[in-house]
Amino acid sequence: MNDEVTGEEPLGEQSLGDDGFAVELLEEELRQAATILDPVPAQLRQIAVEAFALHDLDARIAELTFDSVVDAIPVRGATDVPRMLTFRAGEVTVDVEVSTHGLMGQVLPPQQARIEVLGGPQTVMPVVADDMGRFTSDAPPSGPFALRLRTGGEVVVTEWLRA
Repeated sequence: MNDEVTGEEPLGEQSLGDDGFAVELLEEELRQAATILDPVPAQLRQIAVEAFALHDLDARIAELTFDSVVDAIPVRGATDVPRMLTFRAGEVTVDVEVSTHGLMGQVLPPQQARIEVLGGPQTVMPVVADDMGRFTSDAPPSGPFALRLRTGGEVVVTEWLRA
């Protein structure tokens, strides 16, 4: 029975679809059937939980502004050329060179920072930037990676890229 003034149903009653079925009840029954007949694999659920754990709710996302694979003019005959990346989040810029020998980069404006090279749910390689903002890592990323920078009280996370 609808309220004469607002046209809304009173609280506590099931909303009925065009066919006269209780929509919420039908949704709940379908959800239970899916849980029984097609459950989410435990390994997939664990991966999802671990991926969410990598998410920093208070972090600013550093946008990719330059990628040498896309934006640079290739040099004929050059082999094993390092990939140059530039990320920006507000006033913070991160320049990174990715090669088969590892990572090398600089945080601008120059400042000390703790940098984590993220490579998956359990893979975090810590790196420290010096007073000039320079950092290196001897372990090249394999597969998708991102950088998490902690500068003072600020957290900046780059976009995920494939090495």
